[in-house]
Amino acid sequence: MISRHQVDVSLSFKRDAKVPDTREIEDPTSDPESKKLPKKRVDREAYIAGKALEEVVNLAISLGRPLLLQGDPGCGKTRLAYAVAYSLGLPIEECYIKSTTKAQDLLYTYDAVSRLYDAQVDAVQVRKGKSAGRSRATDARAYIKFGPLGRAIIRAKEGRRSVVLIDEIDKADLDFPNDLLRELDRLEFEVAEAPEISYRVPPDEPKLRPIIFVTHNEEKALPTAFLRRCVFHYLEFPKERAELDAILGQHAIDDKALRNKAIEVVTRLRQRNLLKKPGLSELLDWAGYLKATHTDAAQLKGLPAAEALIKTLPDLKQAQEEFQTERATGA
Repeated sequence: MISRHQVDVSLSFKRDAKVPDTREIEDPTSDPESKKLPKKRVDREAYIAGKALEEVVNLAISLGRPLLLQGDPGCGKTRLAYAVAYSLGLPIEECYIKSTTKAQDLLYTYDAVSRLYDAQVDAVQVRKGKSAGRSRATDARAYIKFGPLGRAIIRAKEGRRSVVLIDEIDKADLDFPNDLLRELDRLEFEVAEAPEISYRVPPDEPKLRPIIFVTHNEEKALPTAFLRRCVFHYLEFPKERAELDAILGQHAIDDKALRNKAIEVVTRLRQRNLLKKPGLSELLDWAGYLKATHTDAAQLKGLPAAEALIKTLPDLKQAQEEFQTERATGA
């Protein structure tokens, strides 16, 4: 059963907020229960969010629900989490999903093998009459390593907020989303191997709830029960030329002629019937390389470094043939 979360509007993401180029943020790799809060210097995330994106981020924050992001690969789903974390000055906990990732890994892992080994070593020492002091194997905590969602929940228990990124959830097996339902809903968990160890976000402190981003490339359908617990948004490739120009400008592509021609080429390619259309990630890589190699904008009609834009052989042949034909005819 889905629990209703208290609506909290005390914190909001502002897409046009003036933030410094670097800032010190709590180091997410430090012990979340520590009273000492080591900082790490983080660079600003170059990201341009539209009004609709700003609104849906704030909706997810207010409801305390994960924001499920879909869209073409390379359209900025993952980087949004970093942009929001930086803007709000919060540490970001990262979980890049693999086919072998289990839901429990986001909360904690328990090293039973090492504990058994230590217990056996202690038993040998006892038989030799060399044992001294309390055995490490008696403390389950020594064998627990908390995962990104677990650390965020612990940090909230200590009175601090985090951003959590669960990236490419569709890479995991089909049970993964279902196995997270309770933890995402209630924002609590306990260590099964040591039931006395448990953590929860204080239910009367909604301002401490982790801000969770989940990215999904639509390779596998997600369970309905998981979708019900999320706020949904589909990120599309920018339609306006001015928006693409602003994005390239944010990434230090300062040659206006190069920006214009790069946008023109990518727009043309996306209008073709390609198996894999170039996204924002490909555009940024390509334009960055062209800038670094001092490529003149006029040379883009020959589609230089096309391999940065196009990722399948049939698409590459189609695009190169079209551009080379135009170049030969002077079109």
